[in-house]
Amino acid sequence: MTTIIPPTTTDSITSTDSITSTDSTDSTSRSGRWKAGLAIAAGASVANLAIVGVAHAAGVSLEIEGEMIPLVGFAQMTFLFSVVGIVLASALARWARRPQHTFVVTTVVLTALSLVPDLTAHTDTATRLTLMATHLVAAALVIPVVARRLPTHR
Repeated sequence: MTTIIPPTTTDSITSTDSITSTDSTDSTSRSGRWKAGLAIAAGASVANLAIVGVAHAAGVSLEIEGEMIPLVGFAQMTFLFSVVGIVLASALARWARRPQHTFVVTTVVLTALSLVPDLTAHTDTATRLTLMATHLVAAALVIPVVARRLPTHR
C-alpha cells in the first residue's frame, strides 16, 4: 500500500511533487498473512470436520473402496493444504508481479483440479458430494482471507 507523506514545515513541495513510501501494514505483511492464514486454516479444518461429522451421522459412508476415511483426517488434510496455500501466497508475494491476482487464479484452478479425484473415486454419490463439499468449503474460507493479505502489485 502506498501512502503520501505530508511535507514538514521545512520541505518545499509543488503540486506536481509527491513523496511516497511503502506501507507495511499488518494487512499485507508476511506475519499478518501467516497469522490470518493459520487462523482460517484452523477454522476451515473445524468446518470440514463438522461437515463430515454431520454427513456421517446422516448415513454417508465416507468409504472409498471399502475403507472408511478417518474423520480426523479431513481436519488434518484441510489444515495441511491450507498451509501449502499460505506458502504459495508467500512465494507469490515475493516473486509474482500481481501476487493477489496470481494467487486467486492459481488456487481456484487447483480447487477445481482437487475435485477430479472425488468425481472418479470408487464410492457412492453421497460420499463423492461430501468430499467435494469439503474441498469447496475450505477454498471458500481460505482463499479470500489469504488473498486479502497479498499486495495487488509488486
